[in-house]
Amino acid sequence: MFNVASAAGGSSSMLMTILPFVLMFVVFYFLLIRPQQKKQKQRNQMLNALGKGDKVVTIGGLHGTIVEMTDDIVVLRVNDVTKLTFDRSAISHASAKEAAPVAKA
Repeated sequence: MFNVASAAGGSSSMLMTILPFVLMFVVFYFLLIRPQQKKQKQRNQMLNALGKGDKVVTIGGLHGTIVEMTDDIVVLRVNDVTKLTFDRSAISHASAKEAAPVAKA
């Protein structure tokens, strides 16, 4: 009635059906998910390391220097008189710290 050989063949068939899906998930993880997580972690570290005097570029391409900061708001000085307020998440990347002004003799 019940054949042991056919039962063993059935579990092997089920394993061969599931194996490609597991393999696809592993490939997606290493090619898509993991690099995106690393990039997000680096971005969060960059945003947390920002401070007054850092030159930054916003997502829209505006260049400015950080004048004031709170937890989620950044005030940028664009030129001598213009200050603009942005969300901290609107910062694309930091350029460099602003050099200290040189005193004229």
